Amino acid sequence: MANADLETPEFIERLRAGDRAAFALVVKHYHPRLLGAARTLLQPADAEEAVQDGWIAAHRALPKFEGRSALLTWLTRIVINQARMQLRKGGREVQFDPTEEGATDALAHRFNANGHWQEPPRAWALSGPDALLTRDELQHCLESHITAMPDNQCLALQLRDIQGLDFDDICNIMDVSASNVRVLLHRARARLFEMVDRFQETGEC
Repeated sequence: MANADLETPEFIERLRAGDRAAFALVVKHYHPRLLGAARTLLQPADAEEAVQDGWIAAHRALPKFEGRSALLTWLTRIVINQARMQLRKGGREVQFDPTEEGATDALAHRFNANGHWQEPPRAWALSGPDALLTRDELQHCLESHITAMPDNQCLALQLRDIQGLDFDDICNIMDVSASNVRVLLHRARARLFEMVDRFQETGEC
């Protein structure tokens, strides 16, 4: 069953009516994506717990689900709220509004006043054994840098660039404006670009 079929009015009505088979399909299809979102805020074991708690909360709330947002968006917001509750219990808080963060643009020095490259990125050779090894090393660096990002930037990157959600859905999930989501995405992408740039020049993360 395709993910799109889980969002039809007929399927949503089955969920609201308590159809267990329908709910099992939703869990099967959406659990990995919800877990990916939760892991941007929590360690793996805690993320799994947040998702499980999210499924319980969603199951209880399904009869009142009005379909004003996509089912996946609604579920993701429930899971993110569960993750934030876990963080609060541990004495942490996630601020999704980026205005409190430093505004330094990691890419600013790469462009001139007209917005053009000062020096274009170099082309990469992607064939051969050395290139394959380099690709694996780069993948490891990317994963490390994504993990080290501020939580709000990491979540925005996960929802937009990895899961491919629309801006409206991300705004709904994070409860921030579209301009704030764009700021978070720009800063997250800038961090990765800077890392890839450094890796290309030095071979180091």
